[in-house]
Amino acid sequence: MRSSTRGRLACGADNSTTVKPRYTPPDSHRLVDTVTPTRRSEIMAAIRSKDTAPELAVRRYLYAAGLRYRLHRHDLPGRPDLVFPGRRVCVFVHGCFWHGCPHCRHGARTVKSNTAYWLPKLARNRARDEDNQQRLTALGWTPLTIWACQAGDPAALASLARSIRSTPKLSSPPARARSA
Repeated sequence: MRSSTRGRLACGADNSTTVKPRYTPPDSHRLVDTVTPTRRSEIMAAIRSKDTAPELAVRRYLYAAGLRYRLHRHDLPGRPDLVFPGRRVCVFVHGCFWHGCPHCRHGARTVKSNTAYWLPKLARNRARDEDNQQRLTALGWTPLTIWACQAGDPAALASLARSIRSTPKLSSPPARARSA
């Protein structure tokens, strides 16, 4: 009688299946990343700065609530995601990881690989956010921030809509700086 070895990795003398151990490089050569540099580049290139899912959710909610806005005004510091010129209110929809959300675990997440690059980059993001908020306030705008983790929360969105509505309308919207 012939025994079939099809589907088995290896067969020992005691007829037990043995699994060949996976190659693991020595610690000095171990890569933290599990994808190729080309694939990592594709993944990072797919991260968008506009029209993200949380931003679209916020836009849909505010539009349904009767609030009208402009998108991504380039003439304002930080290029806010939503701008309400008649009320001089700007809304930033921040990604939790990239901007350090204080409400969820993604904002508190620490990077484990290439920390010499990522920790200063994330710190610069937070510092730039703070600077943009101060510059907008100095220009007479009210900057508001909603986090990606809050974009699906009806209570957070309702609170945002109330904050926007509580800002009085101007008699005429501010003139927009035009480039020549």
